[in-house]
Amino acid sequence: MTPIPHLIGGKPYVLENTQTVPVFNPATGEETARLAMGGSHEVDAAVKAAQEALDDWSQMPPARRAHVLFALRDVMHKRRDDIARTISAEHGKTHDDALGEVARALEVVEFACGIPHLLKGDFSRHVARDLDACSERQPLGVVAGITPFNFPSMVPLWMIPMALACGNCFILKPSERDPSSANLIHDLFEAAGLPEGVLNVVHGGKEAVDAILDHPGISAVSFVGSTPIAEYVYSRGCAAGKRVQALGGAKNHMVILPDADLDQAADALMGAGFGSAGERCMAISVAVPVGEETANRLVEKLTPRVQSLKIGPAPIKMRKWGPDHKSTPRQGGGPDLERRSRRRARSGGWPRL
Repeated sequence: MTPIPHLIGGKPYVLENTQTVPVFNPATGEETARLAMGGSHEVDAAVKAAQEALDDWSQMPPARRAHVLFALRDVMHKRRDDIARTISAEHGKTHDDALGEVARALEVVEFACGIPHLLKGDFSRHVARDLDACSERQPLGVVAGITPFNFPSMVPLWMIPMALACGNCFILKPSERDPSSANLIHDLFEAAGLPEGVLNVVHGGKEAVDAILDHPGISAVSFVGSTPIAEYVYSRGCAAGKRVQALGGAKNHMVILPDADLDQAADALMGAGFGSAGERCMAISVAVPVGEETANRLVEKLTPRVQSLKIGPAPIKMRKWGPDHKSTPRQGGGPDLERRSRRRARSGGWPRL
């Protein structure tokens, strides 16, 4: 099986005898591909390719860079179903959820199309005697993004369009669990006219992450993932003198008061708790009903809704809930409603379901 390659300098890049790992369809447990894992060698090659492309790209007028993004928007609209199918095949979310992810990604692309206006500087006359002041925005150079499994297209496209629009070159290190979306994003940019080397994709695990954080040729890193890894990325990247933005996880709570419309609350909990297999960053993980009676009534409302969820692989029509990525290939997955604990508010605890 030919492994999914890195994409460096506009070309597939796989070293001989490189380590590969399996990629699974979480709905079936089937191994669908092997992924080439990279490390310091691949990151170094990607940095060199990006540096070679940087002068021409960063000196290109912002309006011309925006032309590429306008073209990308058109390509993404035409191929949104292909993008959604690629997401679903490796992540497991429903086709409708995947289309929603594509729509959110397109919003960032469209915003980045306005870069000629967004990059305007400031000028102030006579800030002091015989002194004027001006400011302008300049690209940092080669930057990188380390992105999670739960939104394999949207999160990379939070980062890439704005970074490229501002004149930077970009290295993407996506999740190894659903890597094909990253390669498809690269191909869509290429179809939109992006020059080779401006966007590069390096697959891998901790070795690739450490190489990105330590490489002196990378000026800034954006990360989205779990809080412990966000702290690691932030500390190691800052120690190497990079600009780092590291977005970690959260526990999102919904408080349900005794006078709440419980049908509306239950519907909201179903979408927030089970949409995208419960793997959204903003998924509700804790329901906090205030009062014993509120909790009992809420469970009564939720139970039939959970039981009616249609679970299955992405191509099945009317499917409402997809497999958790962790369920493959070791264990089964499915929605669950469990009364964990109920504590009175006056004891200082939060009543929970």
